[in-house]
Amino acid sequence: MMQDLKKRTKTFALECWNLCRLIPKTRECDAIVRQLIRSSSSVAANYRAANRAKSDRDFINKLKIVEEEADESQFWLEFLFETFENNHEEIQRLIKESDELIAISVASIKKVKARI
Repeated sequence: MMQDLKKRTKTFALECWNLCRLIPKTRECDAIVRQLIRSSSSVAANYRAANRAKSDRDFINKLKIVEEEADESQFWLEFLFETFENNHEEIQRLIKESDELIAISVASIKKVKARI
């Protein structure tokens, strides 16, 4: 499952990046695009780091970052959904994926906390 989530979080980051390539290149849009690319890639990078955690507490801390960054990604995706008329299906799919990644992170944090 860890490898599946490692791949899934990376795919999420790549798909957000691909979506950002379709957004008009304006000063306002550039700010949103940068934020979405940063937060979505942080989901993948921190999940990868969580898999190399030195302790359960370190693992929990990394997963909390994954949760926060997935939530921030979801905010920027919702913002794009509300401000652009194009790519609504893809944006909705990515919002759903970010929601699932948040739920998985929260469940994993609870599971590890219960055993320590």
